[in-house]
Amino acid sequence: MANKFGLGRGLADLQNARGVIPDISLLTPGERVVVKQVPLAQIGANPDQPRKTFTENELADLAASIREKGVLQPILLRSVSGRPYMYEIVAGERRYRASKLAGKTEIPALIKTIDDGNAREIALIENVQRENLNPIEEAAAYKNLMECCDYELMDVARLIGKSDSYIRNMLRLTSLPDSVQNLVGQGELSASHARTIAVAENPEELAHQVIAKKLSVADTDKLVKAAPRAKKARNHAQKTIDSSTVRDMENKIKSALGISVKISERRGGAGQITLIFNTRPQLMELVEKLSK
Repeated sequence: MANKFGLGRGLADLQNARGVIPDISLLTPGERVVVKQVPLAQIGANPDQPRKTFTENELADLAASIREKGVLQPILLRSVSGRPYMYEIVAGERRYRASKLAGKTEIPALIKTIDDGNAREIALIENVQRENLNPIEEAAAYKNLMECCDYELMDVARLIGKSDSYIRNMLRLTSLPDSVQNLVGQGELSASHARTIAVAENPEELAHQVIAKKLSVADTDKLVKAAPRAKKARNHAQKTIDSSTVRDMENKIKSALGISVKISERRGGAGQITLIFNTRPQLMELVEKLSK
């Protein structure tokens, strides 16, 4: 992933043998980003943190490493007001918690001006790509990014580096009842099983059957096909625009731009518009029209 903050390589190597990281300033476009030691008492957790569970074992292991080697990679903070703390964590809550567990009083941090939308985006990327959210937390993070930052499914897919179908399948988990989501979060039901039963009218009942009988995903799929489908699943399947409406849309765009157009829509409302030009002058004319 491209370095979003303009930081050079070797940031982890700033820590010297005695474990002291000096305050330094790093220039980014239009802003100076400071790396400094920040008292843990001045830091608060991000309420939009995608990751909600931190196991005792992983924190204990990281705390042991921090006691021995210190925090090798600074966490990312932003300044906040009207809170009982000065800084809010954007990325690195696991390192923050482990540092407290290790008995540290301060932690190396990057302090940057970040708005709410970018903070959610950065927290999502940092967690999904590095700290392995459980499936429910991951799905909720994608949904939160789409709802709060006005992203489309394809935008999230590009941002995270996953396929459209992967994001779509993960989002199906958010439609499950809380009781079933808890089973997935606790590891009692796999995400694959959960996605399979998400389209059923009675996912909670099916979830308990899957667990009790130790059904495979294939067997679960057969069980779902024999069960009533959820109304919202049927409605979702019917949301694609009918072909005559698509043709009308294509003709309107063709009339406005003077070129052939192809609209392709997938289930869920995502899709693409293809503009077809035949000559370079036609391309230049199209660019001029669109740029206006």
